[in-house]
Amino acid sequence: MAQAAKKQRTHPQYELLYHPTIPGRGEYIRLALEASGTPYTDVANQKQGGYEDVKKAIDQQSIGDADGNPPAFAPPALRIPGGGKDGKTLVIHQTASILSYLGARIDMIPEDEADGLYVDQMTLTALDLSNETHDVHHPIAVSLYYEEQQDEAKKRAEDFRVRRIPKYFSYFERILKGNEKDGGGRLLVGSKLSYADTTLWQVLDGLHFMFPKELKAREEEFPLLIGKFYPGVKEQKQIQTYLQSDRRMQYGMGLFRKYPELDRT
Repeated sequence: MAQAAKKQRTHPQYELLYHPTIPGRGEYIRLALEASGTPYTDVANQKQGGYEDVKKAIDQQSIGDADGNPPAFAPPALRIPGGGKDGKTLVIHQTASILSYLGARIDMIPEDEADGLYVDQMTLTALDLSNETHDVHHPIAVSLYYEEQQDEAKKRAEDFRVRRIPKYFSYFERILKGNEKDGGGRLLVGSKLSYADTTLWQVLDGLHFMFPKELKAREEEFPLLIGKFYPGVKEQKQIQTYLQSDRRMQYGMGLFRKYPELDRT
């Protein structure tokens, strides 16, 4: 992901295109916008008939829209009126690409090029963990119900908890330790909140929902990640306000799902 232009003093009207009523992968975009105090419209949740816009953007028969944007493979997507070629509407999809586009524009990535690359690396790694988390409850096929692959999900969950969680957590613990002088154990890169922090925080929050016993058992093993970073990001003023608002949706049948039988006993 390349670092974008410097932060704008005024913002275009960013429009988030994602499924209604669930946080899902759209939450990675919402948190970055909310943390920076950037106005946006959550189209499917805030506009009457808005989900039709989302479905149109991912229409499997589409070869592109009237403004020259290729069809999105899947939400989330970000629509920016006037942000495209010749003042046309720009539509971007893929979570990492959207965050990369927004980064400098909303002041959620460092100005230093190397630090910006580090933010991208941390973000992509956190999103890898996010994808693996989803595959725990759908280890065979996303087209099948959980109940149709429950036995396989139990096996996947055990491996995920025993091997994958500590692998990812130990990595981020080391990153926080290496940046402790500037970030105090509360930031991944430098001394200022970035979209790497909000992305990792959201994955951790989803894991707390999905595997509360496992996360509780890991607290002493990962004191910076669980004990300082996780509560520290949540205490950021803009994020705290957002989490207490009705814009923050509850977990349900999306990316992070609670099946007690998948948690440690």
